[in-house]
Amino acid sequence: MEKGLGFSHFLAQIDGVGISVLVLLLSLSVASWYLIITKSITNLIAKRRAEAFLKHFWSFDSLQAVNVEFKNAAPNNAFAELAKLGIDAAADSKIHSSHKLAAAGGTSEFLTRTLRNGIDQEATRVENGLTLIATAGSAAPYIGLFGTVWGIYHALIQIGLSGQGTLDKVAGPVGEALIMTALGLAVAIPAVLAYNTFVRRNRIWLARLEAFAHDLFILITVGDNNDAPVSLLQTPSAAVTEMTDAVVERGQ
Repeated sequence: MEKGLGFSHFLAQIDGVGISVLVLLLSLSVASWYLIITKSITNLIAKRRAEAFLKHFWSFDSLQAVNVEFKNAAPNNAFAELAKLGIDAAADSKIHSSHKLAAAGGTSEFLTRTLRNGIDQEATRVENGLTLIATAGSAAPYIGLFGTVWGIYHALIQIGLSGQGTLDKVAGPVGEALIMTALGLAVAIPAVLAYNTFVRRNRIWLARLEAFAHDLFILITVGDNNDAPVSLLQTPSAAVTEMTDAVVERGQ
């Protein structure tokens, strides 16, 4: 009896609507788990590369040395790409400040737009796939609930046709309803947990990127004002503070 009412019996007696619901839930599950695994690996690699780059970046003597490093090795993380964008934008602004519309408004404005565009592009990249994960987390319970309702409907049909609500008449449809509910929850719970984790990670990641962009902006603009190479051997905050004080003293 238990063998006859197992999962194989569920697959054997399910109708077209139930199969559609089952395929949809399985598709959402496979897609969400694929994104969860790939994004987790990608985020871990990105974090390690970013930490290695930042440690290496603040050990350089000047931004000129950083630029030379970029010529030898292409950026492999968001922080390196942002640094290259900023350095290239500053150099481009000096050359084309009066002949290029994008550089109009001065180096500071052009650099601000470039860094902001770089952060926006990274935000778009890290949010890729989150819509599907969120869809799986929010829609799967309702899809499973639809399957549950359909299974209960079949149970009522069986009772109406037989004239009695015996176990052998309703066990199959009720089992179908319970399996649909369980599948909906099995798809939704991991997707919701993963979505919340990725959103928190992206928020922290972009905040760090904006802080680095601010430090980079100060390093480039203050270095231009001083007309001297900017040393990066100090901690980021100490270097920025010292360069800012130097500009103030020059103004006085």
